[in-house]
Amino acid sequence: MKRAKATELAAAPPPEAFNPARLVEADLTAAEAKLSRLLDSNESTIAEICHYLVDAGGKRLRPTFILLVYRACGGTDAKVADAIDAAIALELIHSATLLHDDIIDRGLLRRGKPSAFARYGFGPSLIAGDYLFCRAFEVCGRFDEHLVQTAAQACIHLTEGEVMEGRFRHNAAATLVDYIGVIDRKTASLFHAGGKVAADLAGGSSRTIDAMARLGTAMGLAFQMVDDLLDILGPEEKIGKPVGSDLRAGIPSLPVVLGVERSPELRTLFQNGTKMEGAVLERALSLLRDPEIIATARRLAAEQVAIARSIVGELEPSSYRDGLATLIDDQISREV
Repeated sequence: MKRAKATELAAAPPPEAFNPARLVEADLTAAEAKLSRLLDSNESTIAEICHYLVDAGGKRLRPTFILLVYRACGGTDAKVADAIDAAIALELIHSATLLHDDIIDRGLLRRGKPSAFARYGFGPSLIAGDYLFCRAFEVCGRFDEHLVQTAAQACIHLTEGEVMEGRFRHNAAATLVDYIGVIDRKTASLFHAGGKVAADLAGGSSRTIDAMARLGTAMGLAFQMVDDLLDILGPEEKIGKPVGSDLRAGIPSLPVVLGVERSPELRTLFQNGTKMEGAVLERALSLLRDPEIIATARRLAAEQVAIARSIVGELEPSSYRDGLATLIDDQISREV
């Protein structure tokens, strides 16, 4: 009997990984319902494009982060509707940037299916992105001026980051400092704004609000660094887009910035971006998959995770604080 029981225990499946989103599941459900309503429009084409993009899912990482910060900073049910609206507004802004990014990059796949740009074309996708921006400010326009200013500043940084990235395309001289400058604006700015607004709505002190803004920045930087790694590692069915998409577009991602410093061959290939297809692309990817490049990129991401973890440790103990810590750790360990 004892031997049979030991075999039975050995065969038992491992416990399911903790999902921090479950801690704010009711809040996320409410956010999802309102978000879906805001995608509707009197013009059916706009509504169709917005639903096509947003209803495809995605990680909803930003709303989860915002709502966990709100609760971890002592936010109560009394003002959770405001936190939900903040989460919705920033997700709408994020979704708008996805539409515009696919136009700029000529991206044909998004989340494993044809992008809105591929399906609906340049003009309709551009207008739908503008529509999502308008909806975002419709939602957050009722907030105090300083909160609206935080959202507006994030949008300003997003646009500046897009232009910066364009300036460095196919530019092998782009440095790690240049790269950080781009992703700080393009990716981390929304997390920064989300942490700041969530802590403010929760009634946090100025010190806590500043800490949660810094937490958002570290979280966003780590997220983008790992995303850049996954772009060269794939596989396509997991990352939802062709492997090496950033490389094809001439974007100086983290592996590229690290790689061109080490390899003159990669430097030459990257500068000849129009030829980044077939055997040339495969060669560039093989150079980028150098274990040293991957290890360095993961170390840089881990440094941002450590910063974020240290900031979270300053919060009062709670299940929400633990959820935030898990959400942060997930960024460095994720394979998709």
